[in-house]
Amino acid sequence: MFTDPEKNLEQFDLQKGMWVADFGAGSGFYVLTAARLVGDKGKVLAIDIQQALLTRLKKEAVAKKILNIEIVWGDLEKEGGAKLKDSSVDRIIVSNLLFQIEKKECLAREAARVLKPNGKILAIDWTDSFGGLGPQEKDIFGKEKAQTLFEAVGFSLERTIDAGAHHYGLVFVKK
Repeated sequence: MFTDPEKNLEQFDLQKGMWVADFGAGSGFYVLTAARLVGDKGKVLAIDIQQALLTRLKKEAVAKKILNIEIVWGDLEKEGGAKLKDSSVDRIIVSNLLFQIEKKECLAREAARVLKPNGKILAIDWTDSFGGLGPQEKDIFGKEKAQTLFEAVGFSLERTIDAGAHHYGLVFVKK
């Protein structure tokens, strides 16, 4: 494993009672850890376009008796695709998604729409292609491009985090 959700989320300042959206939650790599960190009064919204992954994640959460996870089938490359209200979440996690999607600007605008003022995004993605693991070289969306993308829709870079081997981690705050 190249990146550790536990270690990365420790650097993201999640608090009890927060509402967190995991954009591109996939199999829930970050969801289960975030759910524990925000506690019973918080909520984690696992958003993905792949229903099969969300179904599996829901079953795992139920089996582990984790009740503060909500599954949202949504397309983050469309306006309103997160299916969340404006200014409704405190934090957003975008991990290993930027290299996969085409309409990155839509995702960034959707994040700006659903995040509360002064809310934060943790963007983690690949820095390189590693021996067949991770994205192909042509699909890598580097740290500078990610910073430009989120700054263009009203975020400012707060800090970088150590996101592990072959990954960068950026924390943005909504202005």
